[in-house]
Order: sequence, then structure tokens, then C-alpha cells
Amino acid sequence: MTENQNPEQKARDQIDALLEQAGWIVQHNKKIDFSCGVGIAIREYLTDIGPADYVLFIDKKAVGVIEAKREDLAQNITSVEQQTEGYAKAKLKWVNSQAPLPFLYESTGVITRFTDSRDPKPRSREIFNFHRPETLKEWLSQTKSLRGRLQDIPPLNPEHKPAIELRLRDCQETAISNLELSFKADKPRALIQMATGAGKTYTAITSIYRLLKYAEGKRILFLVDTKNLGEQAEQEMMSYLPIDDNRKFTELYTVQRLKSSFVDKGAHVCISTIQRLYSILKDKELDEATEEINPAELVHGKAPMPVVYNEKIPPEFFDFIFIDECHRSIYNLWLQVLDYFDASLIGLTATPDNRTYGFFKKNVVSDYSHEKAVADGVNVGNEVYLINTEVSQQGGKLSANQLVERREKLTRKKRWELADEDEAYSATQLDRKVVNPDQIRTIIRTFKERWPEIFPGRKEVPKTLIFAKTDSHADDIIQIVREEFGEENKFCKKLTYKIDEDPKSVLAQFRNEYHPRIAVTVDMIATGTDVKPLECLLFMRDVKSRNYFEQMKGRGTRTLDLDDLRKVTPSATSAKTHYVIVDAIGVTKSLKTASQPLITKPTVPLKDLAMGVMMGAHDEDTVSSLAARLARLNKQLSKDEQQQIKAKTGGIELTHIIGSLFNAIDADMVEAKALEIAGQPIGTDPGDINRAKAQEQLVAQSANVFTGELIDLIDSIRRDHEQTIDHENLDTVTYAGWDKEAADHAQTMVTEFAEYLTQQQDSITALTIFFSQPYRRRELSFDMIRQVLDKLKADKPKLAPMRIWQAYSQLDDYKGEQPVSELTALVALIRRVCGLDATLAPFDATVRRNFQSWIMQHHSGDSQKFNEAQMQWLRMVRDHVASSFHIERDDLDMAPFDAQGGLGKMYQLFGQQMDSLLDELNEVLVA
Repeated sequence: MTENQNPEQKARDQIDALLEQAGWIVQHNKKIDFSCGVGIAIREYLTDIGPADYVLFIDKKAVGVIEAKREDLAQNITSVEQQTEGYAKAKLKWVNSQAPLPFLYESTGVITRFTDSRDPKPRSREIFNFHRPETLKEWLSQTKSLRGRLQDIPPLNPEHKPAIELRLRDCQETAISNLELSFKADKPRALIQMATGAGKTYTAITSIYRLLKYAEGKRILFLVDTKNLGEQAEQEMMSYLPIDDNRKFTELYTVQRLKSSFVDKGAHVCISTIQRLYSILKDKELDEATEEINPAELVHGKAPMPVVYNEKIPPEFFDFIFIDECHRSIYNLWLQVLDYFDASLIGLTATPDNRTYGFFKKNVVSDYSHEKAVADGVNVGNEVYLINTEVSQQGGKLSANQLVERREKLTRKKRWELADEDEAYSATQLDRKVVNPDQIRTIIRTFKERWPEIFPGRKEVPKTLIFAKTDSHADDIIQIVREEFGEENKFCKKLTYKIDEDPKSVLAQFRNEYHPRIAVTVDMIATGTDVKPLECLLFMRDVKSRNYFEQMKGRGTRTLDLDDLRKVTPSATSAKTHYVIVDAIGVTKSLKTASQPLITKPTVPLKDLAMGVMMGAHDEDTVSSLAARLARLNKQLSKDEQQQIKAKTGGIELTHIIGSLFNAIDADMVEAKALEIAGQPIGTDPGDINRAKAQEQLVAQSANVFTGELIDLIDSIRRDHEQTIDHENLDTVTYAGWDKEAADHAQTMVTEFAEYLTQQQDSITALTIFFSQPYRRRELSFDMIRQVLDKLKADKPKLAPMRIWQAYSQLDDYKGEQPVSELTALVALIRRVCGLDATLAPFDATVRRNFQSWIMQHHSGDSQKFNEAQMQWLRMVRDHVASSFHIERDDLDMAPFDAQGGLGKMYQLFGQQMDSLLDELNEVLVA
């Protein structure tokens, strides 16, 4: 290609190159030779309405047409479609074709659009490159196009069975049905928003199964952004049993999780991290460590190159791409991976933001929020318990002429020095510039003292996750937790990517074993990791991102039944009904911003950012992160340190370097430079290619100052900046208790519970007795109470008895015994609502109190007192009623009575009085 080519010829040359990349042999109409290969693209092919720019032949049969246009006409490329259709319908010279040709393309060599005329409603779409000849040949062998086959997917639940016989939740059924309607409407992108714990992956696998079975999809990609999520998805697919087949999903279809550059063309489903897929498309070796962490945190040693055509994985390789945690995977470098494929995109997330909605074109096929999930009993809700301390809220001040301890952050090496002036610090500087051990200790000690109040009746600390600010902060917390609780190392462990112990092993212990009871993390399990037994989140770091905060809270929302909860928390008395946020930093009160992808976290070293820019990285995220980190460091530098940096830079101050970096990514500066490169006047469009060149040049100019020695110096200064350990300001608790909003929430719940019981009093026998027929209370039975519980769980799962008990405990300031079961809790709550009990009281305590009163009343009258053998039996009757609400003759031949002689023995002890005594006890004990 020469510079003086006209635009039309330049476009033709670029189209030729694209066709050849895709496996087509390009020939002129005067040099046709079909023996050269399967797919032949013939230029200037003659038709009865004039020469077509390109006609595509497969095995000598015309199948498609390409209309070529010069690059500057790209903005009007859709207006060319009528011209393409004309050539597709035209009579071809030398060919007895049956028009119209099915495959239609318009291309400038830069932009290419494609229409499959076999689709139910043919509509053009932009594609990365032309489809390969073998692809079109395969499509022609099919009776319908993919979009045609999507119309044939049968309704998910034609008989309207309840959530497909309970195999699917209602929210999952809705998501799948709406997604299939979206496919049938030929919408290229769809978003499934589904609360954490509601079963997004199960929903996706069900959809994938139906696409493979009914739409005959050839290959589907399940895309994740961490290796951990890929492993979880693979496990779920291996265990998935289709609704309409007794064979497992992996027996029916081949599933491959990509672990190398090899991609099995015979696989029906591929699971891959977006990092690995990028490396495969680029034909580059992958550092497997990059699959362990969110790709938004990765720093590239040089500017990432754009994706180019890869014949091993052509753009049409996948029919559908399901994108897990899509709110993290659709931006920046990784977007070009998605743009490469000619596939429908389905996003999965619990926490979309505005850009997520925008990317998926507001096509939300599932909108299942956390609130809806809690209401349906799919998730559990939370309560908020506040721990406020003086230092946490106000900071502190170190006095002059006092010895203060200094500690290096990384080495934790300590030294003492005399402070020459007062040094004040704010709450935001805690655990970064200044560490106040007593502030940490006060919070942990308060939590130790109050957790029995937060989780009444528990004998062990509930599984608790503490969110720390930094790795250093996490270490301080762990040491203090072990000291304050008086426990061994295994009681509290760190859970981050940087621990010596295998993070997966620690996570598995936290999830499945008794120890650790408490885990401390910076960000490893903020998202995408299930720890179902987790019942308490202790925040010792603030979070400004609304989305990230929701993801962190999501760790506690998972439901868990009683048996599984007891495996790790033996003293649990009910299934997991809620989780508690213990807010020690004001995270529930602080202003949250709309979520942004977390580009830089404390785990990305400053040195890596600087080395990346020096080696050629010029993307905005890396440059802005480096500039911001240097600006933060600059505020802490002494004059001597500033001089050291100037000596290494030849007199350039750090403030100038920072300004230069920010200017290099400033939109106005980049635009001006791009116009200069393009040689165009102000007000014209230099194009994205020139903008990218401009930013690369500006960053390169600003990065010229960096050398290995300068970066080492800056890193050394950064490491030498120490934390001050405050031993002077002892912290005190200013408030520890339930958040007022939690109390309001508790009042709302008990009101709703009371209203529900009142509404049901005429339809449920036990409630009728309690509310309006107290004389029948002796008739109450275990089955009657069980009927109330079953009805409550079916109608209002969020009003679980143990959760309502917790709400009443807050409102009544109850600190007594806990109910022994859900049923006894329910009876106590019904009595509270009916006014039989003025305050909360466990049913067994009520029975014991009534029994004691009855015995005293009996012994104070003229009747004969019970002897010790009789009292032993009466106590057994009392305990039976306390757990089963009623006693009958038949019960006396069952445990524990049968071991003491059963019905015969009681008759021997009480004679003719036995039956009247049982009737009397049935009445008085539940009064």
C-alpha cells in the first residue's frame, strides 16, 4: 500500500487483507480459479446491475456479497445496505444462481457490518472481521440460522408448575424466560441482575443447557475475571442436573476450563478468565498469577496492544458469552476481548452501576434486588450494631517532649524518638500515618464483651469477618483479637493474597471448620466468594464506593440451614436468619459514591506503577494512579527528601513530574497533540488512532525522567515513611448498641408479624385459640403450632420466628434465656402479640413459672401434697409440655416416660386422678 493511493483503492486493499486473514482467497474476475481453495472472494464480479465489489463463493457456489466503501464513508455505512441487497438479488454472470445470496457485508476495511438474510428479521451488526469460509459453509448446511433456531426454544414452564417443581426459584425462572424472549427479539446484549446468593450461576447454566439443546448453539463461553470464579463455575457445571434429563450436564455436553493456550474446538462450553483469553488471542504467554486477582488491579509492564485476528479462535468461535461479575469485566483493556467476538453477550452481576446498564443497552432481563431476595427468603437481611469511640471519630494528639514510637510499615522495625512539637492526627489518618493500638483494642474488647448481646444464646463467637484498611492494619487487628479473646493462633487468621499459608486452605477452614472463628481481610473475599456460615461483618475500614460496599455486605447474605450451620457453629438454635454488620468506623453512615472499577488498591505497589510507566505503559488508569500516589507521597516529603529526588532528576521537582503525568492524560492536551500529529486544524476530529498516539507520546515525554535509580529512591522514601504508634491517647467507647435504624427496622418487623397473625387468626386453629378462644388452650398440640410455622414460612419467610425474637429482644431490651427451638419461639411470640405476656419470655420459662405456681397453690390447700416420686413424674410432664405444648395418655408410653414405667406407672402413682391431672396441666401450664 502506498501513501498516494486513492481512498477507494486503500479500502479495497484493507478489505483484501481482512479476507485473507479470515481464510478467503481473493481473486480478480478475470483470473478466477476455483481449484485454489474452498472459499473464493472474487473482486468486481459482473451482475446484471453492474459489477459487485466482491462476491463470495464456497465450493463454487455464490453465497454472499461485499459492498466496499472508502473509510470516510463509515458514518453512512448503514445507508449502503440497500445497495448490498441489490447485488445479492441480482443475476450473476456465468452462474445459474438462485438469488438472493444469504450473506451480506458492507466494509470500509476498518468497519465491517454483516447481515444474515436467513434471520427472521434480518438486521446488520458490526463484526471484527469477515467470517471464515468453513463457518459460512456450516451455516448453509443448517436449515435455519441461529437467530431462527432461537425462535424455536419452547417456553421454560408451559404448564406453570411452581418453579418447575422447585428445581428453580421463581427469580431464576423469570430471568431465564426473559432472557429467551430477549434472544427471540434479537437483542445482542442482556443483563441479569440478581442478588448475591440468589443463584446467578445456576441460572446461567440452565440457560446454557437450553441454548445447547433447543437452539443447537455450537459453543458458549463462560467468562470470569478470576481463576477462583472459574473453578467455582466448573464445579457447578459438573454437579448440574438438568430439569428434564437424569444425566449430568457434563455427561451431555463437553465442558473445558481453559488452563493453557489450547482450546478444544469440540467443547460445547469453555470457561476462561478474561486474562487468559486475552493472552490466547494475542498468542502471548500468561503469567498465571494474574488470574488470581481482579484484572482491574493489574499493571501492565508496557502498553497493552489491541487484540488482532486469531485464526485459531475466529470472532465467530462462540455463539454466546456469559460474563460473570460483569460490572468488573467490561471496561478498559478487557472490553476489546468482548468486542472481538461476534456473539450475544449476557452479563451476570448483583451490583450493576450506570455504566453496566449502558453497556448492556438497558436490556435488563432480571432485576432481582437484595431486598426482593430477603423478602423471598432467598437471602437473609442484616442488622447494624454500632461501636463508636472517641479516637475513631475525632483522632488524637501526641504531646511535645514525649517519647513516641516510630515503626516502618513493611519491616515493622521500631525506634523511639522525642517529639519536638505537638502532633495532631485525624480519624482518617488512623492505621495509615498513625496507629493507635488502644483504638483497635477498644473496638475489639467491646466486640468481645457485646457479641453475646448481639448473638444471644451462642456459646461460641459466630463466624466473623473483619475488613481492615491495609495488610499492616490487618496484622495489628489479628494480634489484638487473639490477645483480647485469650485464644490461640487458629482462632483468628488473615485472609489475603499475601499470606504464606495457602489462601484457599484458610478460606476452606473458615467456611467448613470450627476454626478460625474470626478472619481478617483487606479485600480478598470482598466479592465472589461464598462463606455461608458467616454471620457477622466487622467493618474497621470505610468504603466510599456504593457498589463495593454492597459486594462486601453480600458476603453475609447467604442462607444456611440449621444442620449445616451447626457443623461450624454448634450452639446455633435455628437456621441462619440474618447477619449483623458491626460498624466501628461509620461505614454505614458515610456518603457513598457511584461505583467505579477499583483500578488501584493498596496491594498494587507504587514501584510497580512507576516501572510500568517507565517501560511504556500509557493507559489512563496506570498513569493517573501513579500520579495520584506520587501526589500523596509528595505531601509527606521533607525538604531533604525533595532535594534527594531533585538530585536524581537533574533538578526537576516531584511536583513538576506529577503535573506532567496528569497533563499527559488530560483530554484537552491529548486532543491538541492528536490534531498536531494529524496535521489538522482545531475543531476537526483527529480520530481515535491519533488520540492514542498522542497520549502515548505525552506519557513517554513525562516518563523520560524516570530511571531505575529514581524509582528505587522514591520507593525507599515511601517505605521509610513510618507509622507513628500512639501510646498516649487511650480510647474510650462513646456508644455501643443497635443502630437507631436497626431499632426502627425491628419495630417494622414486629408490627408486620403482629398484623400477619391478626389476619390469619380465623383461618388457623392455634391462632383462633390464642386470640379469641382461650378456654380451648388445653387443646393446643404440637401439630397445631407446626401448622402456624409452616404457613408463616410459606407466606412470609422473612418473618422467621428467630428473627422476630431478635427484633423483640431489641425493643424489649431482653437479655434472658433463648428459646430452645423455632416452635417454642413462635409460641412465645404469639403470646407476646396476644398480650398474654407483657414482655418477651421463652415458652419453656413460662411453663416452668406456671408449673411452680400450680404446685405451690396445690400444696397450700387442703389436698394431699405430692410425694417425691409423683413430683418426678409431674416434672417430666412439665418438660414435655414445654417442648410439645400438650400431653395425652398415648405420650406416656413414649420417651422419657416409657423408661420410668409408662402409662401403668403413672396410673399406679396417681390412680383415678391421672386423667384429670393431665387435663389440668394442659390448661394451667400454657395459661
